[in-house]
Amino acid sequence: MIVSCTGAYMIRTFLIRHHFEIPAIIPTVLGTAIAFFVGFNNNQAYDRWWEARKIWGSLVNDSRSWARAAISYISQNETETTPHTYLKQRLVYRQIAFLYALKANLRGAVDETYGQYLSPGELNEIKTHTNIPNAILLLQSECLQQLSKDNKIDGFRFIEMNQLIVRFTDAMGMSERISNTVFPTAYIYFTKAFIWLFVVSLTLVTSTQAGIWSIFLGWLVGFVYVSTQINGMSLMNPFENNSAAIPLNQITRTIEINLLEMLGESNVPDPVKPINEEYVL
Repeated sequence: MIVSCTGAYMIRTFLIRHHFEIPAIIPTVLGTAIAFFVGFNNNQAYDRWWEARKIWGSLVNDSRSWARAAISYISQNETETTPHTYLKQRLVYRQIAFLYALKANLRGAVDETYGQYLSPGELNEIKTHTNIPNAILLLQSECLQQLSKDNKIDGFRFIEMNQLIVRFTDAMGMSERISNTVFPTAYIYFTKAFIWLFVVSLTLVTSTQAGIWSIFLGWLVGFVYVSTQINGMSLMNPFENNSAAIPLNQITRTIEINLLEMLGESNVPDPVKPINEEYVL
């Protein structure tokens, strides 16, 4: 940007000023137009980020509701204490596995953490699927259907728990929609081009009164516009593994801790701590 401002100053000083003066209204109009472009881009990027955060906020609540239903709704009797305890554990474990698999899928990363919450048979069953989170939900649905057939859960509670699976599917689909939808590149490209055009025109106009200081003034104003645009674009992909994205690691770990504590387990992992006391991933 400094090079561009310097070039604009040199062109105006040695070429343009001998022929005509650039009207001051040009950078004024350009600055107004660019403000609309940058504002639109940043608003759309933040909408994507906030929608993603709301989706994962609903996953937190629904996961807790799922664990509470799994623990409380399955009927018990004295002769089947162990099987029921195992069923409850498997239902909750699969939900934790679903969240870890969904997180890895959204980030396009290789994360086998979900494997520790699935049995060997379940791992073999989902190997044939390309969408691991969806395969885990299928296991949950099949298990819920079997519980209904065995009369271990009544019809009303079956409908309630099945509705939670539907909500997990909806949240997964909405997350994938955000992750797979590319932000319109035309807006990003033209916003950058207009900012550079604005910086050059501002330097040309201010050089008539500020002289060589117009280089610094052009850079300063341009820096504000570019920084604002970059800051907004950092929110464009809310599921990336960076400081501006949704803290999926923290959210997933929080749900994992809550669900394991609801099962009464003692081997509970520690919460995800902020990095440099500034942000969490």
